[in-house]
Amino acid sequence: MKYRFLLFDLDNTLLDFDANEAQALPRVFASHGVTLTPEVLAVYKKINRGLWQDYEAGRLPMEDVLNTRFAETMRHFGREEDGAAWESEYRRYLGEGHTPIPGAVELCRALSARYELYVVTNGVAETQRRRIHDAGLDGCFGAVFNSESIGAQKPSQAFFDYVFAHIDGFDKRSALLIGDSVTADIEGGRRAGLTTCWFNKKGISDCSEIPADYKINSLAELNGILEV
Repeated sequence: MKYRFLLFDLDNTLLDFDANEAQALPRVFASHGVTLTPEVLAVYKKINRGLWQDYEAGRLPMEDVLNTRFAETMRHFGREEDGAAWESEYRRYLGEGHTPIPGAVELCRALSARYELYVVTNGVAETQRRRIHDAGLDGCFGAVFNSESIGAQKPSQAFFDYVFAHIDGFDKRSALLIGDSVTADIEGGRRAGLTTCWFNKKGISDCSEIPADYKINSLAELNGILEV
């Protein structure tokens, strides 16, 4: 068996974060009397994306990402809001969403009988634990490694060093990292010395520059890689 340790990203790799977000965002805005128009959504996504990029680069703590993104969005439209209060409400709605990527639950249950599976995620710890449980993925993973609990985030070396040190008998040579983020998962994993598999969830056609060892368009394709 070529691989023993399978390290899975969570959002948009095993669980459909985009679908969960699409359900949660309108609810939190509506509860404050704001209609989530395409314009409001575009502003939120731009601000949120920039904050998460700063977080992944180590320029911003997660708390600042979570507690300012809604405040900054509404400030753009001339309203001062309590970003932390909005975030708390959003977390509650988001935690109710646990839509799996097609085939994810079946795949993890089958693979867990033959491999050691672990989750490596930059998401919020409490929310991720709840979503894993509600999706029916409990029992598939030896551990869920979360940046909030570790105090470091993908793609930092500190995040991966912590993971490596907390898996008994871990050997990079027999480990495969599977994720959808080119920056956090693929580049971070490669710099940490891991073999990487990019899950091209959105079906990007021009992906020749993505520096992954493997590329898949569906989770089912992972079986072919593991059987080689």
